[in-house]
Amino acid sequence: MIQVSFALLMVGLTAAQALAAESNKTLFPAVQPGASTLTVYSTTDLAAIKPLIEDFQKSSPDVSIDYNEYLTNELNALASEACRKQEPLGDLLLSSSVDQLLKLANDGCAAAHTSPETLRVAEWANWRDEVFGFTYEPAVFVYNRSKVPPAEVPRTHVELADLLRERLNYYRGRVGTYDIRLSGIGYLLAFNDARQTTTVFGRLLESMARASAVARCCTGEILDEVAKGNLYIGYNMLGSYAYDAAQRHPELGVVVPRDYTLVLSRGALIPKGAQRSDLGARFLDYLLSERGQSVARTNAFYFTESGELPPGVDGPQNLKESGVAQPIRIGPALLAVQDRAQRQRFIEDWSQSLIELNSPAWTRE
Repeated sequence: MIQVSFALLMVGLTAAQALAAESNKTLFPAVQPGASTLTVYSTTDLAAIKPLIEDFQKSSPDVSIDYNEYLTNELNALASEACRKQEPLGDLLLSSSVDQLLKLANDGCAAAHTSPETLRVAEWANWRDEVFGFTYEPAVFVYNRSKVPPAEVPRTHVELADLLRERLNYYRGRVGTYDIRLSGIGYLLAFNDARQTTTVFGRLLESMARASAVARCCTGEILDEVAKGNLYIGYNMLGSYAYDAAQRHPELGVVVPRDYTLVLSRGALIPKGAQRSDLGARFLDYLLSERGQSVARTNAFYFTESGELPPGVDGPQNLKESGVAQPIRIGPALLAVQDRAQRQRFIEDWSQSLIELNSPAWTRE
């Protein structure tokens, strides 16, 4: 599916034309007749966002929601093309690749929004009142309890690197991570991994290459493979999706790393010139509100800025108080992540380390 969309772009079709068939579209009808329609373009899985949309409609029964789900890089291409043509893309963008949203805002594609709810947002999760973080999601390790003995469960990045070295034959082809050439969130996490400590990142990358790690475009695919036992360990998975999968598949274990844990805040942006920016702002305020955050904590994203871990998650007693949490700040530093030359160099280095060493084991899906 992804190969088709990129191929179409290469032969000159617009992003809108090339990606039109790539979205999963869901309509949430309003309770009241004659309702207005809010159009949302998002990378958030429908299962995660559905409880929030349905609760929002309880307090806004006059709003229908047209929800369009894309992969991160696809949504970014579509939004960038729409901005270039000065044609607003929907009324609200939601993406886990906050670096891509920040680049859109920096290019003049976002409308500013202030309200009592936006004032509640942490300073590190607000960029110029244009991009707002509305979740608190750690990057975690996931493992299959029947495949990874308790004594071998890695709890730091160094322990994971050492495990793959010491048990190379057992874990060969059994570790999954993002293909950062295809996944915007995968690229964002890998780039910030490298910023934490070049030595540890390089060591882990080498160990994963030797172990013929498997790449996938999406969190869901990796979690599914780990749950089935085809993969034994998933690296840098979004904590919200990992915890939700573990609730449905008891064989999955979730580990919050104890040396450092990258924390992502899923971002929201109101496109400049949106036809119903008022509805986009209303839903954004709901996501940031105490009510929206409560629903997110119990039914959608599970982890909160308080640092408390959900039941059954292996990690420090409190992620925030332990000092291991490293939030990915929504700020100017993320522009470097989207710098074209730097991005290309990083992906090329990553590909040389992993893809070219183990090309038979890697897939583009």
